[in-house]
Amino acid sequence: MVKTGNSFSMTYAFCSQFAKGVYAIIGVYDRKTVNMLMSFCGALHVCFVTPSFPIETSNQFVIQLRPELQDALVGVIEHYKWSKFVYIYSSDSGLTVLQKVLDTAAERNWLVTSVNVETMTEASFLKVFQDLDKRKEGQIIIDCELERLTSILKKIVELGKNVKSYHYILANLGFLDIDLTEFKKGEANVTGFQLVNYDDPNVSRIVQQWMDFDNKDPKVPKRGLKYTGALTYDGVKVMSTAFQNLRRQRIDISRRGNAGECLANPPAPWGQGIDIQRALQQVRIEGLTGHIQFNEKGRRTNYTVSVMELKPTGPKKVGYWNEDEKFVSTAAFTPGSNETYGFHNRTYIVTTILESPYVMLKKNHEQLVGNDKYEGYCVELAAEIAKHVGYQYKLKIVSDGKYGARDPETKMWNGMVGELVYGKADIAVAPLTITLVREEVIDFSKPFMSLGISIMIKKPTKSKPGVFSFLDPLAYEIWMCIVFAYIGVSVVLFLVSRFSPYEWHAEDYEENAEANPNQPSSSTGQTGQGGQNQPQQSPEQTNEFGIFNSLWFSLGAFMQQGCDISPRSLSGRIVGGVWWFFTLIIISSYTANLAAFLTVERMVSPIESAEDLAKQTEIAYGTLDAGSTKEFFRRSKIAVFEKMWSYMKSADPSVFVKTTDEGVMRVRKSKGKYAYLLESTMNEYIEQRKPCDTMKVGGNLDSKGYGVATPKGSSLRIPINLAVLKHNEQAVLDKLKNKWWYDKGECGSTDSGRKDKTSALSLSNVAGVFYILIGGLGLAMLVALVEFCYKSRTESRRMKQSINDAMRCSTLTRMSGNGSGGENGRIIAHDFPKAVQTLPCMSHTAAMGLGASGM
Repeated sequence: MVKTGNSFSMTYAFCSQFAKGVYAIIGVYDRKTVNMLMSFCGALHVCFVTPSFPIETSNQFVIQLRPELQDALVGVIEHYKWSKFVYIYSSDSGLTVLQKVLDTAAERNWLVTSVNVETMTEASFLKVFQDLDKRKEGQIIIDCELERLTSILKKIVELGKNVKSYHYILANLGFLDIDLTEFKKGEANVTGFQLVNYDDPNVSRIVQQWMDFDNKDPKVPKRGLKYTGALTYDGVKVMSTAFQNLRRQRIDISRRGNAGECLANPPAPWGQGIDIQRALQQVRIEGLTGHIQFNEKGRRTNYTVSVMELKPTGPKKVGYWNEDEKFVSTAAFTPGSNETYGFHNRTYIVTTILESPYVMLKKNHEQLVGNDKYEGYCVELAAEIAKHVGYQYKLKIVSDGKYGARDPETKMWNGMVGELVYGKADIAVAPLTITLVREEVIDFSKPFMSLGISIMIKKPTKSKPGVFSFLDPLAYEIWMCIVFAYIGVSVVLFLVSRFSPYEWHAEDYEENAEANPNQPSSSTGQTGQGGQNQPQQSPEQTNEFGIFNSLWFSLGAFMQQGCDISPRSLSGRIVGGVWWFFTLIIISSYTANLAAFLTVERMVSPIESAEDLAKQTEIAYGTLDAGSTKEFFRRSKIAVFEKMWSYMKSADPSVFVKTTDEGVMRVRKSKGKYAYLLESTMNEYIEQRKPCDTMKVGGNLDSKGYGVATPKGSSLRIPINLAVLKHNEQAVLDKLKNKWWYDKGECGSTDSGRKDKTSALSLSNVAGVFYILIGGLGLAMLVALVEFCYKSRTESRRMKQSINDAMRCSTLTRMSGNGSGGENGRIIAHDFPKAVQTLPCMSHTAAMGLGASGM
């Protein structure tokens, strides 16, 4: 055994073998001695068959048994569509592959971070992964020899990075030679390459012989046949085949002369070395590592490498790569296949968040265990999906109570997204919004619910109707026009009545006599006095439509009460007709609108849209601290939303809340001074919950959807997606929403509430009418008092007595009821002759005595 890293030892070993007359050498090398070996082989024409890592060399005497891996690795990277990853390599074997990857990355704009672990300590190795966590680079390629690779994987397990948020590609040809038990437990994504096909009968036979040989000596540790051993076996077989071919061809390869001096100057190459080199390159056999064939440079060609993935059931072949077909994927999706999914062999963790009505604790949750403790829309949705796909699951509430956002400083994901990214959960069934930044790190199903960002405010107090709310059915301009129309119609009626001869009529003597039966006949009195016939008095022309009667007629018509007088002329009747038509339309329109205005209690909202919020600062507004709504405003390029985001991020105190419940409570306690921006579905749900004091205003600010999330590349994505589509087509999702939003609502429907409110009017609705009535009665009393005082003053002057005596006399006369009884109980006060009326007012007793004496 020779240390490959010691140049002197390697030189001594090579020269010793050459001096013994060997025809070819089989062995290994490393980065330190490879150039020395290449020089000896090229100068002395000695073939060197090696299972070591391939190198770029023009030395035709080096026969490389190990296939080149860089093209296969690039094909797998393209298959997974990686554009950003970390390349961890060892300087012994990884430089050649790294150069190929970097060249391809330059062509395709990949972002590659290379890390050399050749001389790294445990502390520096830990720092590497800490930096990777900060940058959230979970896609890693490890290109090292088997022993170093095993050591690195062990350290990865110790750091806890063997979780599903990481995807490792092992740039090594012995995927089945590596112990990945801990990675399987951590459900990490691991991809690699396999050169030896253990399912081949010939390979199985050799492996069995190998194991039988190990079992002969109990002291020898039991080690399986690894791919490096298989390459060595194939190397011996290649040399054997080549020399057999030379023998059949009768080519003389004997050593002659002084050919054993490897340090001769100048060097003396072996003459038959070319023949052996040509024979080795022409070998074509089937070995343990597949088809073995070499090109003119001594490199493997026409080989096939299997692509493997670590599944829940263990390593599984998912494709292969060869020079002709490149990468070919053989993994097929088969619904219901346990081998593909492995669903029935484990219980999946479903992360979610306590958010009504999606996930809620039952009232008796303390007495329950497991999934039975929860209820809600997402709880039933998770059960329906699991039933359709066919897996067991366990609900787990997210530890930090957040949906998931990326910290701009640490680049770490929190919430449910973080649990998926870092392998703490398998599925997220929650009101998790599908966004671009989340889709970059996790996979979403088709949306199970569509929604948008909406505005929640505290429901404003209902405006009480004003005292004169009965005037609201008509605008104030209309009321002013009605007043002017009333005055104008009255004036026109007065004028046409004055000009029209048909409105004037005579009151003859008989009519006056009938109107005053107690007045003595004028003709009789004159005859008795003078005995002469006086000429008959001509009838007096009168017009009933004075200005006050015209106003009274118009008012009576407008109030639809009528009047004792009516126009006689055609012109007057035209005025009355058009006024009646006008009042008919106005009163009908007023009555039609009166019920709506008096019975509907309107709510005046200070905010109606996002523009209203952006234009003011009196009402604060904010979003959930970690969620898609905040991310929407942060990334928006719309001017209104940019203005809102500028306000929100600089507001003091902070307008962001940790949970939706906190945001709702802030709306309810802020007395209308805080608006909460959240998804419309949640807004609609809270509006239906007691104390029924919130409301949604305006339309949705955007359009998006909730989806079921899985880790990137999870095999659950396709079956979950099919389950969501099926439930959507069968209206299961609509039934679930109606059940948890409206059937369980606590505020009732809006229509039913309105019907109850229109059943009765309150006093405040018609208080103005009572005020007008009371005011009118008071005004009438005041006018009557003024008329009484005016009449008493006139009588006091005529009867030459004090005004107090006149008022007292008039009061006694009117209040005593001693007037003559008229029709229907009316009191008629007689007009006495002036001779009688000039007597001073007597007391009530004196007046009674005077009446009894016959005066």
